[in-house]
Amino acid sequence: MTVFIARPLPGTVGESRRVVHVFPLPAEGLAPERLTAYCGATFVRGELELLERPVGMPCVTCLRLAPAPGDADRQAIER
Repeated sequence: MTVFIARPLPGTVGESRRVVHVFPLPAEGLAPERLTAYCGATFVRGELELLERPVGMPCVTCLRLAPAPGDADRQAIER
């Protein structure tokens, strides 16, 4: 599974809530109107700053729930 990281733009949430969330990459490059992070936080298009690398405070719940690198490979082997 491919994921991307983003955080809310300044002014869309309080500064203490501008944490870096992990999102599943939408299928086939579609840009849905709403994006939901692994932690359940939802955002509409235009509220997020896409990040090339993690910066700032991470969302701990997203980190805990997002697939780890190699998870898909391990699951395929276990089947």
